[in-house]
Amino acid sequence: MKLVVGLGNPESKYNFTRHNTGFLVLDYYLKVKGLKWSSEPRMGALWAKDGDVIYIKPQEYYNVSGRAVAAYMKYYKIPTSDILVICDDFNLEFGVVRYRASGRAAGNNGLKSIIASIGTEDFPRIRIGTGNDGLRSKLGDTDFVLSKFTPEEKTKLPEILNEVVGRLGQVI
Repeated sequence: MKLVVGLGNPESKYNFTRHNTGFLVLDYYLKVKGLKWSSEPRMGALWAKDGDVIYIKPQEYYNVSGRAVAAYMKYYKIPTSDILVICDDFNLEFGVVRYRASGRAAGNNGLKSIIASIGTEDFPRIRIGTGNDGLRSKLGDTDFVLSKFTPEEKTKLPEILNEVVGRLGQVI
């Protein structure tokens, strides 16, 4: 069994914000695969299943995403090597997609929560660059990650989503 986790915030007001990039990727991926999310959360997350892969979108806030990840890991006895987390990273230039087999949280509170909840940094992750230094300096970090994509960035999202979906197909 494998677990693919998209990070984001559950309320609709956060749709298409930088912090919901993980949700956006999984929504797109499931649409491409013809899958649908559950209508009700289970173990703190919306979920979908395809063969031996479970996809989840934790339904608690980004900074406590680790609780749902730990619950799914424990229930399905999933080793950390079979987890893949998809998240935003404002330290990466917009559109850069970076895969790592393990690593530190590097300031990402969702990754910090997962690391604290499962007790290790040793799990794969895909970080998607949402950086925009000019806007970030005007808004500050918190408001920046909760901000919507600019019109220019929105035009590039389909290309980025397709790149990540291609990588998911290789990694899962």
